[in-house]
Amino acid sequence: MGYHEEYYVRTNRHKELYTMVSKLADSFKSRSEQYDREGSFPYQNIEELKKSGYTRLSVPKELGGEGISLYELVLLQERLAQGDASTALSIGWHLGIVMDTAEKRLWDNKVFERIAHDIVQNGALLNSAVSEAATGSPTRGGRPQTLAVKEGNEWVLNGRKTFTTMAPVLDYFIVVAAVEKNGEIAQFIVPRETKGLEIVETWDTMAMRGTGSHDILLQDVRVPHDALVQVLDQESKKKASGWLLHIPACYMGIALAARNHAVEYANHYKPNSIKGPISDLPNIRQPIGEMELKLMNARTFLYSVAERWDQDVENRYELHAELAAAKHVVTNTAMEIVDKAMRIVGAQSLYHKSPLQRYYRDVRAGLHNPPMDDAVISLLAQRATK
Repeated sequence: MGYHEEYYVRTNRHKELYTMVSKLADSFKSRSEQYDREGSFPYQNIEELKKSGYTRLSVPKELGGEGISLYELVLLQERLAQGDASTALSIGWHLGIVMDTAEKRLWDNKVFERIAHDIVQNGALLNSAVSEAATGSPTRGGRPQTLAVKEGNEWVLNGRKTFTTMAPVLDYFIVVAAVEKNGEIAQFIVPRETKGLEIVETWDTMAMRGTGSHDILLQDVRVPHDALVQVLDQESKKKASGWLLHIPACYMGIALAARNHAVEYANHYKPNSIKGPISDLPNIRQPIGEMELKLMNARTFLYSVAERWDQDVENRYELHAELAAAKHVVTNTAMEIVDKAMRIVGAQSLYHKSPLQRYYRDVRAGLHNPPMDDAVISLLAQRATK
């Protein structure tokens, strides 16, 4: 097992799942540098996830999946990200959305059962298409310009979406659009093969280069009446979304990978100016100890919030502040850990062959995943002063 996993891998089920995901992570790690250098999409990683059954883990057991808990989602995603963060973040959206939809019973049962069957039997993948250039982050409350018009028994969608992660392999796009007639904001299921849906390859970033988060263009896209799966009203927004912990889990995985690389380097690098490895030097042991402390704090917080979500079912949807705080603490701590790891390794960490320079770039993407830092602080202040 990896770093201190005995604290978190607690049951036989955990061990079985963790062993499976560790094999995947190790396989992904062997290709992560190539995907990052090329900015290419990790098709092979996605195929391995499908073949292993990983993509159906959050489907309820009664529908053929494993019905994993939030704690297990965090555990697995954290480990997967140690192999390739782009792949982990990408598949995390799929797993999390399926989990959230099943828990909250957001869609019509027949529609969800049909999609779940496709996931279990065929490895189908889904993700939301929410962001737009004009609205910025969806969490800021901007109104989508993508428009849905009812024509007979069909909906006609027109618009353009940004940051549609895993676009190259998605089978279903969950498109958020404004309904022309009544102004409601709603989600529509759009299958990949739908006429008028086009993937515009715009993803060219310094971080998370393998997520394939391209734009989606919808031009007179026609879907059936039951493609409208959820109206995003104020009532639905009141319920916290535990599944979003897949985001900090991914960045914690990056931090753990950076920590492991730096400690291994310190234990083996022996310059001829000293006796023994640099891990014996006080100025190297100091940042190593600081990394350990920060990891202990952040991981304990992350897993405790996930565990509370699983155990306190009656009150779980009130955990807005705890979930947001976990994301804030973990992502910012992860950046600090990567920085310390690079200071330990020194200038060698700047070479493209070093995974640390990739970790440094990838971990910063966490700042731009929801919820943003300022929104978290505002939420905590609001709760404290109400």
